[in-house]
Amino acid sequence: MAMRVGVIDYGGGNLQNVLNVLHFLGTEGQLVASPSDLDSIDRLIFPGVGSFGDCVEDLDQKSLRAPILEWLQEDRPFFGICLGYQVLFESSVESPGKRGLGFFEGTVERFDSGHGLKIPHMGWNEVNPIHPELPVWEGAPSPLHLYFVHSFYPKPKDDALVQSTTDYGDSFASSAGAGNVFACQFHPERSQESGLRLIQNFLS
Repeated sequence: MAMRVGVIDYGGGNLQNVLNVLHFLGTEGQLVASPSDLDSIDRLIFPGVGSFGDCVEDLDQKSLRAPILEWLQEDRPFFGICLGYQVLFESSVESPGKRGLGFFEGTVERFDSGHGLKIPHMGWNEVNPIHPELPVWEGAPSPLHLYFVHSFYPKPKDDALVQSTTDYGDSFASSAGAGNVFACQFHPERSQESGLRLIQNFLS
């Protein structure tokens, strides 16, 4: 039976990029826009660009919050990208009063402009895996350079969740995960061969 990969349709852009990468890797993704769409898939990718508040509002309007949380709690294969990483946390300073999925304890913070660095953090930067032996990093180059576009970054309460760090003024958690759940602030779908390797590792 062919692998069935769902891509969460949260109402934002960037979905086509991920679908194109899946197609390039020999897998056809299908959009997930309602709870019933989750019934027919084996792996779930949550890409995201846009604002934290708009994203969680869209999930609630589509009644996707509870089924996505159930998927995560069952430790089913999940790959979150950028905003799809941030919404796993409880809240974001970008959207006060908006409740994230809360699967991971912690908040999403804004970069400190006091470092004199440009915000958003945009372009290629080094990603330092904490546990390079994990399957998601298999075959990835070292050092690993991946593409970022963001002004906000998650701050996990539990350091054990951090899967990689990146320096931009300060060190931040550029990815986090537990079990079969992995999510990252960088954009693997825009990161050429290195990013393709991470997505292929998730699929396999």
